[in-house]
Amino acid sequence: MPKKTKAIKKTDEGKAWNRKSKPTSYKIDTIPINKSILIVCEGQTEKLYFESFPVLGLKVEALDLGGQSKTKLVETTEKIIENLEFDYDEIWCVFDMDYKNGENEFADFDNAISKAKQLGYKVAYSNDSFELWFYLHYNKIEAQHLRTFYYEQLSEKWKINYERDGKKYTFCLKVYNLLLEDTNSSQEKAIKNAEELYEQQKHLAYHLQNPVTTVFQLVNVLNENLRN
Repeated sequence: MPKKTKAIKKTDEGKAWNRKSKPTSYKIDTIPINKSILIVCEGQTEKLYFESFPVLGLKVEALDLGGQSKTKLVETTEKIIENLEFDYDEIWCVFDMDYKNGENEFADFDNAISKAKQLGYKVAYSNDSFELWFYLHYNKIEAQHLRTFYYEQLSEKWKINYERDGKKYTFCLKVYNLLLEDTNSSQEKAIKNAEELYEQQKHLAYHLQNPVTTVFQLVNVLNENLRN
């Protein structure tokens, strides 16, 4: 006896659940990797910020090497590169000055930047703090300040205790979008502010360039590869 089949109501004909499945083929577009960059940072804030850029066709790998001298960071980067089978198109070292360490920091900062450039690396350096880059999204500044000033300013703008909570993993993950979505913030303005500060002081020794951040140069590279 033939197996009974369930009757289909006239009103149900053509509905999705009553259609016979047909073999389908999807064209999967693969985006070729046109460029690759390695970003070596001295902190979680920087690493997670740069990883948040929604790039396409660009391979970005960011490493957090933790707190160490700037020269040591460059030397460690060199060792990492020597042991890689993959060749990156650009190597970026990201670090900042810290005045609390006094004159010893000055020499370390200058030497690290010089050594990195000799090795063919690019450097996104900030003086006195990476947070200067965030601050420039809101205001331009020409007076020299310690990082505590930027922490206080960001605390006020973001309604948090930045020194206590701004370095936490969950918050660092949100910073890129926070700056993007804040109507008072402008990355375009930050790039313009940072570039002007750099042009005014680039003739000085690195540790004397303050306030300065060359993070805008790395941001420009990432922006060239943003998803539309």
